[in-house]
Amino acid sequence: MVFSFKDRLKSFPYAFSGLRVLIRSQHNAWIHALATVAVVAFGLWIGLAAWEWCALVLAIGLVWMAESLNTALEFLADEVSQEKRELIGKAKDVGAAGVLIAAVTSVVIGLLVFVPHLMTWIFAH
Repeated sequence: MVFSFKDRLKSFPYAFSGLRVLIRSQHNAWIHALATVAVVAFGLWIGLAAWEWCALVLAIGLVWMAESLNTALEFLADEVSQEKRELIGKAKDVGAAGVLIAAVTSVVIGLLVFVPHLMTWIFAH
């Protein structure tokens, strides 16, 4: 198969379709979206440095990626079997753990970025 930029561009609609499915079908994605908007708004309000934005963008992307992969795993597992099966349940639990790890990591990054700004503001007033 020969590499083609045109063919690569044709894959973007599939990715955007997946993003729509994620947001429409997953309640946790709504929470991630709200958190994303809040973090970006707060970051704009306090005027973060470029390196702080880099850390936050990586943290936000990590959570969205984990949620996307977990949702894909759940959809695939549900397609394989609707009955309760131990290994499928374990796979889903491990996928959920991945999202939890990403979310906790992003909270820690958020605290490392925002707490110094909050402390400066508190002691200035």
